[in-house]
Amino acid sequence: MVGTVHDVRPPGRMWVPRSRGAVSGILLIVLGLWGALIPFVGPYFSFAFVPDQAWTWSSGRGWLEVLPGLVTVIGGILLLLSANRAVASLGAWLAVVGGAWFIVGPVLAPVLHLGEAGAPAATEPAMRAVQQLAFFEGLGAVILFLGAAAVGRLSLRSHRDVLRAQREVGNDNGSAVAGAAPPTP
Repeated sequence: MVGTVHDVRPPGRMWVPRSRGAVSGILLIVLGLWGALIPFVGPYFSFAFVPDQAWTWSSGRGWLEVLPGLVTVIGGILLLLSANRAVASLGAWLAVVGGAWFIVGPVLAPVLHLGEAGAPAATEPAMRAVQQLAFFEGLGAVILFLGAAAVGRLSLRSHRDVLRAQREVGNDNGSAVAGAAPPTP
């Protein structure tokens, strides 16, 4: 019979609760947006790299800030919205790659002829360090940490996931599965 409860498939091994990647996904989206947009809006707040002009495009900004920022945002969206373990893991790995590129991109850019990141526009050494960390290495490290933590959380099935799947199979079949917790009302 089409449309009955028995036609609904129980969650399989690839199912993961959306809440598993929700916080990481939101944080990765915010950090990715920061990384992609700060070179363009930072000059309004005297927080920029040379050229310190708002909305000025350069190949360095595209390859070293916009690209890894967008990859991180896409990874965060996949992580946030997916209930499939493989898709959510892909999102987490995209975030790892985006974070790693924020860290190593400025070093590899001259070798790969991708353009230059420029230099921090601040004159004080402490503020130059803050700008360098906020634009590249520090931002990349936080993104890399969140992505790697999400990869770790998604790489295993928790006992709670197994019990939930067994409960749903029991509810769909109308009987309890051996060893499963009774359904909650």
